[in-house]
Amino acid sequence: MKKRVKLTFPKRYIQMPITYRLAKDFNVAANIIRAQVAPNQVGKLVVELSGDIDQLDSAIDWMRSQGVQVSLASKEILIDEETCVHCGLCTGVCPTEALTLEPSTFRLHFARSRCIVCEQCIPTCPVQAISTNI
Repeated sequence: MKKRVKLTFPKRYIQMPITYRLAKDFNVAANIIRAQVAPNQVGKLVVELSGDIDQLDSAIDWMRSQGVQVSLASKEILIDEETCVHCGLCTGVCPTEALTLEPSTFRLHFARSRCIVCEQCIPTCPVQAISTNI
């Protein structure tokens, strides 16, 4: 089973080897989708956790007991077709190529199944046509 979660670390826990402990202690694989980690700052990770459902739940409970804030990431990217000007700026920051320009029409194409909801496209859009559902 897979779960996409957002982890928020207090400043004092930024050095904690979370992904190592998930693999070693819980047999849970962590695919890091997005990371904002710096010394003396609150750290944020968006990860996709893979493993047995009981192991996933135990791993999430352990992270919470360690002071890590865990929330399920159930957001989706939304594109306002009427506002979008198809400039293509968002395609340059999309790490999975979920956002592309159609070569023949130069219109934006969004492959929702490829999107990892990293949200890098949102601040890049000059006309604010991209948002999340939450």
